[in-house]
Amino acid sequence: MEAQRRHVLLVDDNLNDLELALEVMSQDSQGGPQVVTAQGGPEAMAYLSAHRGRCERPSLVLLDLNMPQLDGLGVLDAIRADAELHDIPVVMLTTSGEQADIQACYQRGANGYLIKPPDLSAFAETLKATMTFWLGVNQISQVATQPA
Repeated sequence: MEAQRRHVLLVDDNLNDLELALEVMSQDSQGGPQVVTAQGGPEAMAYLSAHRGRCERPSLVLLDLNMPQLDGLGVLDAIRADAELHDIPVVMLTTSGEQADIQACYQRGANGYLIKPPDLSAFAETLKATMTFWLGVNQISQVATQPA
């Protein structure tokens, strides 16, 4: 069976953070993942709803916590409540180091919680390590990746 190209949904309301993350992920010499961005919770939910049951289902969601309109917890809750999406790994990628935020994310089903390093090179290394684990080392269910 041919390996499917991994697909990441990157959700952040900060355009600078989106651009930086895209730049880091495009540096992968082996092609890297297909990355789709959403500038906030409503855009992320619209994308996920439009791609239900299709091959474009994300292999990973990188999700900012603090966003207007629909925050990261709201998006996380919606993903975990959806029978077609609930098993997608969701890693919070945020500036908040508050224990209450960390605890709330894990209680609601986040698979990981990363604090965005303020230093550019540290941010790049954190993102590369995250991609290596979730898209390279971690094994996902083949059933979960097939369209319904």
